[in-house]
Amino acid sequence: MAAKKRYWLMKSEPHKYPIEQLKEDKTTHWDGVRNYQARNFMRDDMKIGDEVLFYHSNAKPPGVVGVAKVHKESYPDFTAFDPKDPHYDPKSKHESPTWYMVDLKFVKQFKEIVSLPELREMKSLEGMELLRKGSRLSVQPVEKKHFDVIVKRAAKQ
Repeated sequence: MAAKKRYWLMKSEPHKYPIEQLKEDKTTHWDGVRNYQARNFMRDDMKIGDEVLFYHSNAKPPGVVGVAKVHKESYPDFTAFDPKDPHYDPKSKHESPTWYMVDLKFVKQFKEIVSLPELREMKSLEGMELLRKGSRLSVQPVEKKHFDVIVKRAAKQ
């Protein structure tokens, strides 16, 4: 039996990797995640075809800017093995990697950002991890109902 499709939100800083770059690249590896919980989501739970809200963090304003899909399931994050890479982790070894990544495929860019302040105003998003006080995870699960509300909102722009 096929696994049930899941939904995610993944954060990227637009000055490092904006959705426009994913659109141009078509696919990319999602490297550099150095939080254990976010790593576990990618390593253990993300499957090909899962849909992803692409979120620009550290932006003015931050918010959801489009949709991607998981294109390749988890594999060791090779940036952890490269001493010249900013995501290098000397404790991560080829034979027992600490960090993992997935590949994403571009689906669509929204005409306009669905900003964090706007998301906070939407009663239908109550309980969403992103809106929980103190939530900082760069990779997080999203309920289908919340995913659908955001995509529908973006389509009205």
